[in-house]
Amino acid sequence: MPDEADEQERLRRQQLEKRLQAMQLEQQKRSAIKKLLTPDAYDRLSNVRVSSRELYSQVVDLLLAMAQQGRISSIITEAQLKQILARFTTRNEPSIEFRHK
Repeated sequence: MPDEADEQERLRRQQLEKRLQAMQLEQQKRSAIKKLLTPDAYDRLSNVRVSSRELYSQVVDLLLAMAQQGRISSIITEAQLKQILARFTTRNEPSIEFRHK
């Protein structure tokens, strides 16, 4: 029995360490993004995070990749962020065609 308790404790510690690492990575991403965006743009991105975690992750990953590649030359404004978000959220609206007989 003690071996089973030790194993459970080890698994709990591993899970806790994974959560801690994930939180640290998220914090590092946030601080890096905060340096790339104006305060208004950062606020908008924070709102996106609340409404759509997946979209937020995609945009953050894109911005960090662009920064690492040197493709971002200045701080991103809210208008520029809106354009980036628009690229991710563009939906193909179904079109309705009327055919006359």
